[in-house]
Amino acid sequence: MVWEPEKECMQRDELRQLQLEQLQAALARVYMHVPFYRKQFDACKVDPDDFRSLDDVRRLPFTSKADLQENYPYGLFAVPLREVVRIHASACMSTVVGYTRNDIKSWSNLVARVLCAGGVSKDDVVQIAYGYDLSTGGFGIHYGAERIGASVIPTSTGNTARQIKIMRDFKTTALVCTPSYALLIAETIHKQGINPGVLSLKYGLFGGEPWSEAVRQEIQDKLHIVATDNYGVSEVMGPGVASECMERKGLHINEDHFLVEVVDPQTLDPLPLGETGELVITTLTKEAFPVIRFRTRDLTSLLAEPCPCGRKTMRMARVAGRSDDVLIIRGTKVSPSQIAALLGEIEGQVPAHQVVVERPGALDEVTVLIAPSESSAFDELRKQHERLAAIAHRLSSELGLSINVKLVERKSVESGPRVLDKRKA
Repeated sequence: MVWEPEKECMQRDELRQLQLEQLQAALARVYMHVPFYRKQFDACKVDPDDFRSLDDVRRLPFTSKADLQENYPYGLFAVPLREVVRIHASACMSTVVGYTRNDIKSWSNLVARVLCAGGVSKDDVVQIAYGYDLSTGGFGIHYGAERIGASVIPTSTGNTARQIKIMRDFKTTALVCTPSYALLIAETIHKQGINPGVLSLKYGLFGGEPWSEAVRQEIQDKLHIVATDNYGVSEVMGPGVASECMERKGLHINEDHFLVEVVDPQTLDPLPLGETGELVITTLTKEAFPVIRFRTRDLTSLLAEPCPCGRKTMRMARVAGRSDDVLIIRGTKVSPSQIAALLGEIEGQVPAHQVVVERPGALDEVTVLIAPSESSAFDELRKQHERLAAIAHRLSSELGLSINVKLVERKSVESGPRVLDKRKA
């Protein structure tokens, strides 16, 4: 099923012309209303009125997450705040994005495309196990599911036993969450002795973190569903940027709303189709928070060959990793430098430490190993426990993720890497 065939199945030449017109309008809008972009364009001697080809986008400067952070909270908004009807933010609130009424309408349609591509229709019962908070996952999927007329169960995250009870009692047919959480649900169902065959589940739409074909197969086998991947970037839109259809041969990019490039992470030169590099996105229709050539730091490649499903849009391969040191933990992006900075604030100086990421079960776990300072002796045990608990609480609160903290000998962290990622690919 295709939600908007007139857009998703548009011929390539028509789509490219539409993108060019939208790009011209977007550049004119940000030049007029966003001082940051006006300054950037002037510095590069770029006149938005001179754009005659999509290839001209390469003349524009990139936008980084640091640029968004430096303009926190509303510096990159292109409309007055009175026209913004929704505000979302990253887990640590370092970046803020806004949506006008038209943005919400577009977002709902884009997510409707994602759900339809993954098999969902108005006859389905959709259980959304993303967080309903400042992050974009829960609300983004919610509005799209309502747009196609499906029944929506906003369970949000956590309380896995309750999730399963709701799944059984309410006859959920489609589960939407991170793949790691889907695995935890599957494992809990097995531990409870529930036969997956008694569930009404048919589809699983998963995103928010990289996952492998092996994980997909495991989820499908354990939950008896068809699992599809979808991709979103909070700074760009949230869910709705790209998604797999039932062919599952790459994620269809919603090119009538996003202009995508893949560049070499080191040189920032454009790469040809099929070569893996960093995904760069320009929003073409966003009103409140447009971004130009945003460096997602996600590594992928573009696939141009036709898809049997009939959609004409370019596809992207599933995300293969990151071009920076950011860790994606349970759908949340965590930077080791953020952890170091917070430790410095808490302790007065950055202690010798190591960030360890593991996957002992279905979910990732993060532990920060901290060495005592050279000038201090070990305090009594109670004080050490209080100190570690305070650090864990502060890190968890700031990063939006449960963090474990342990005290270890100095040599054990000084001799190893700053980040030790033990997760299996």
